[in-house]
Amino acid sequence: MSTPEKLLQMVIAIAIFYAVVAGILLATQFFKSKTGERIQAAAFLLPSLALIGLGLLYPAVLTAWQSLHGGSNIFVQEFVGLDNYKTLFTNSQELEVLRNTLLWVVLTPIVSTGIGLVYAVLVDRAPFEKFYKALLFLPMAISMVGASIIWKFMYDYKAGDQTQIGFLNQLLVWLHLDTYNFLLKDPWNTLFLIVILVWIQAGFAMTLLSASIKAIPEDMLEAARLDGASGFKIFRHITVPSIRPTLIVVLTTITIATLKVFDIVQTATGGNFNTSVLAYEFYRQNFVANNQGLATAIAVVIFLLVVPIVIYNIRQMRKLEAR
Repeated sequence: MSTPEKLLQMVIAIAIFYAVVAGILLATQFFKSKTGERIQAAAFLLPSLALIGLGLLYPAVLTAWQSLHGGSNIFVQEFVGLDNYKTLFTNSQELEVLRNTLLWVVLTPIVSTGIGLVYAVLVDRAPFEKFYKALLFLPMAISMVGASIIWKFMYDYKAGDQTQIGFLNQLLVWLHLDTYNFLLKDPWNTLFLIVILVWIQAGFAMTLLSASIKAIPEDMLEAARLDGASGFKIFRHITVPSIRPTLIVVLTTITIATLKVFDIVQTATGGNFNTSVLAYEFYRQNFVANNQGLATAIAVVIFLLVVPIVIYNIRQMRKLEAR
């Protein structure tokens, strides 16, 4: 399709949009009462609600229904009840996936937020503060696939007397220590994968927490110093309580991102060597093993884990905005 044809289609689409809006306004302007206002509001809201229903609610209900069925054919499936969920929580391989996911969800938000918080406090109002912050924030500009490739080179291992091209193993050689296959041996390989996401998310945590720290009134800090409070006491009794809403937002946001982690596992290990997590297991069961029932059950579990965190996060963000 040529460029003029694309421009013509775009103009037609914009014209149709404005025509629909104008039609709604003209049709509802005859109603001047409260009823008319409700009709006008409904005329604008109903298309959005219909799209939400078709694009979000219907797929969610369909996925939940499919999770109660078995078989590889999406059109011809046998009703199996909760068997897929039973498999997910009893099968040894799936329990390994759940264990790995738990490690990711517990460690990544805590370590990322901890590093971001300590870094934000240390560089606050320091010379070259912006430069130091940019160093930690830079990984955020890299895609998860790109970051995984970088760390895969860092973890690279060559057996025997071969020259090590991985930085960490070469460092072990310089220190006259045995080399180590970081991505092969479990459960430590899962921890080394978690490092990649921590490296990315620490900059996000630092940015938000630094902005929150700068919002703390200077007179409050000065009063604490005049009272003889040490730096640690100021951090514990003033800084942390003052930025608590932001801390919660950062923790919950990183937790949600961690539950959906797929790119790192796929790029670094392909889910092998006992490193699979729920998001990757959904992909493997759906597109590799062709097990639609178990795949949709995993999707439902991820959804049930994310929804309460999202709701809690929204509530905390509203509290933060109201301050």
